Amino acid sequence: MMVHDIHTATWLSTVPQHWKTLRIKNLFAEIDERSETGEEELLSVSHYTGVTKKRDSLENEDDFISNAKTLVGYKKVAENDLVSNIMLAWNGSLGISKYEGITSPAYCVYRIKGDNNPHYYGYLFSTAIMKAEFRKKSFGIIDSRLRLYSDKFFSIPVTVPPKDEQDQIVNYIKAKSKKIKHFIQKKQAFIELLKEQRQAVISKAVTKGINPEVTLKESGIKWLGDIPEHWGIRRLKFCLEEKLKYGANESGFEYNPDWYRYIRITDFSKGGILSEENKLFLPVEIGKEYELKDGDILFARSGATVGKTYQFKKQDDSEKYCYAGYLIKATPDGEIVSSDFLMLYSESLAFENWKNSIFNKATIENIGADKYSVLPITIPPKEEQADIIQFIKAETAKIDQTIAKAEKEIELIKEYREAMIAEAVLGKLDVKVHTKKVLENAK
Repeated sequence: MMVHDIHTATWLSTVPQHWKTLRIKNLFAEIDERSETGEEELLSVSHYTGVTKKRDSLENEDDFISNAKTLVGYKKVAENDLVSNIMLAWNGSLGISKYEGITSPAYCVYRIKGDNNPHYYGYLFSTAIMKAEFRKKSFGIIDSRLRLYSDKFFSIPVTVPPKDEQDQIVNYIKAKSKKIKHFIQKKQAFIELLKEQRQAVISKAVTKGINPEVTLKESGIKWLGDIPEHWGIRRLKFCLEEKLKYGANESGFEYNPDWYRYIRITDFSKGGILSEENKLFLPVEIGKEYELKDGDILFARSGATVGKTYQFKKQDDSEKYCYAGYLIKATPDGEIVSSDFLMLYSESLAFENWKNSIFNKATIENIGADKYSVLPITIPPKEEQADIIQFIKAETAKIDQTIAKAEKEIELIKEYREAMIAEAVLGKLDVKVHTKKVLENAK
């Protein structure tokens, strides 16, 4: 792969004329200091969060912080060092550390040279322009095999503003980012309130019905409370066409039009829509044993998604579908309980309470087919189930629209932040004027 001439990168010609251009090797030095005890703070890096403490991403305090037998020999990281995951640097998985600690020996650690602000380069390296440069310099046949080694990373030319301008740019981005973060937090809190409101509508409808005059009776289940006197309660296993069934324990293969599409939890996006990215398939002789049909309910049995529920709906009539082993398939019989009603019930507070009642907090949370099979379900008459479904759809439609609008606003402000950072680090803004305005508005 050809090394860029330092003057040929077109984006460099658009920065202020008084800024210098140097290769990264003149700005950063690679550091390879190893831990002798493995007791330092373990750090990780991603394109979403930058460099973070690994413990902050653990779901439970008792989870193992690493699968490695020992952390002796891990690379030391000092505050303000640049940490790069060489396998994902092309996608932005690198950043400036706010912490002292250690990181994987497979990562690269770099330290700023001379009188430069490392955070300026942390922001610069997060831009689409620089990620494109990292991709060009990475080696590998496919994305998952790309590697950005230090010699290639060092060969990339970058801008070098005067130190005072680097500091001004960093301060400006931090001030703007603080306001953006506050905006996002408020929107996320608003979304959570809307989701609670949505769940309350569903919960009341699937456990108390939609007739406010109905007479209630004790359900006999503490976490469920009273239900309409003409309703019944059945365990899930008595509402299905067949027994609950685990999916295939297979890895999956690349596209084959004659095979079964292999559905995993990660294939479900917002609203239960199947993603068209990273599709995997299983041969017919395996997939047919785990075939899915419209209306099948898939329960997640362990891990971060334990207790999550998905309603399968075929999106392409030309494809056949099957499902993965960490999912459990339930096929509602349609006579006792409909697929839509069961799906809504799984979104209710009653279902949430049931999950909390069976989790053993001393162990990893897991819900197997044996537990799902005895899930108590409220059973209204079939006609009433249909009325409840229509009522919930009508009552939650506006809530769903408001949630979607708020989520879109969050995405737009994130896009704005990326554009703002790019403009700032490439000298497109008079950051002295803009920083003053931002700080005055923040008072």
